[in-house]
Amino acid sequence: MFKKIGPGVLVAAAFIGPGTITTCTLAGVDFGFALLWAMLLSILTTVVFQEMAARIGIITQQGLAASFRNELKRPWLRNLMILIVLSAIVIGNTAYEAGNIGGAVLGMEAILGGSPKFWYAWVIGGCAFSLLYVGSYKVLEKIFISLVMLMSISFVLAAVITKPAIGKILAGLFIPSLPEDSLFTVVALIGTTVVPYNLFLHASLVSEKWKSAKDLKAVRWDTILSIGLGGIISMAIIITATANQQLEVVNGLDLAKGLEPLYGQTARYFMGIGLFAAGITSAITAPLAAAYVAASCFNWKDGLRSYKFRLVWGFILLVGVVSQSFQIRPIEIIKFAQVANGLLLPVICIFLLWVVNKSSLMGAYKNKRWQNVAGILLLLLIIVLGIKSIWSVIGNV
Repeated sequence: MFKKIGPGVLVAAAFIGPGTITTCTLAGVDFGFALLWAMLLSILTTVVFQEMAARIGIITQQGLAASFRNELKRPWLRNLMILIVLSAIVIGNTAYEAGNIGGAVLGMEAILGGSPKFWYAWVIGGCAFSLLYVGSYKVLEKIFISLVMLMSISFVLAAVITKPAIGKILAGLFIPSLPEDSLFTVVALIGTTVVPYNLFLHASLVSEKWKSAKDLKAVRWDTILSIGLGGIISMAIIITATANQQLEVVNGLDLAKGLEPLYGQTARYFMGIGLFAAGITSAITAPLAAAYVAASCFNWKDGLRSYKFRLVWGFILLVGVVSQSFQIRPIEIIKFAQVANGLLLPVICIFLLWVVNKSSLMGAYKNKRWQNVAGILLLLLIIVLGIKSIWSVIGNV
């Protein structure tokens, strides 16, 4: 079964980036175990919608944006949707890339010690460039499986050495609560896990790896296992952060530094390695997803080695490296963008539910009733949380 693991691992690696680590750290520092239920809900929501996106990918053998383009018959609506997708994914991922590379730089700083060097960003960018330029899905898959396993070991061990109370963890997971001023963090946790560009990335990668509807069982196994593992990593970060609630956090490295006096350099190295792996995986998947979206929107047929495909991810990677080289670390902007993605997500999910219910496109593999019920309930929950968050912000202003 493990030989069938693939695209789901890239999706998990994509949402466990520096922004996720920062958000989970803040959740643990500010609210302890109380918001573990929100992360569990985020993972369930991610599995439901990513399975739909993956199913579209394997049945139609095309990307999600291409499905939207082909199914929207009115030109003005089709063009509007393409514009929204390109703006949210391609432009958005360009903005995120400096933060992704910055996360890997922070990880190198934790491992090697001292202040970050100018060339750290270029080393990370060079590694990402090399892997993307090879243009082989199988190579990317193997690298990402290794990096996700590295993150798993790093963050879970960091959580274990803090000796958390199991009873409190279970209460946080299965007894929902909303501590004062926690709503914004709940929305941020959902926004940082249920990432719109992962829906597009997943559909495209599934169509690269699998070519027959007979493999749908393997697709589902891959999705559930990989995203579940990503959820465990995120929860481990929250648990680790809970061990030091007096810590003032700006980024994930602060958590590594804060744990060092209590648990020795081992904790710092675990967090540093995990942060580096999270940063470099996101630094690769963000440009890759943007390139897949552009190819799907503009109907490019040449694949990963096309010069147009490489031009998109190369531009995003270059912008990220140059921005990070000037020591720009927009942590607050990243957090705000994650919340914005959490609020924007319903629009993408509505289109996804519409496409996956079209008999003309999906045939016998369209959504069953229970899948629609689950999707709509989770969608309504996301909308309610988003409205509450906006109302809360307006009230504070």
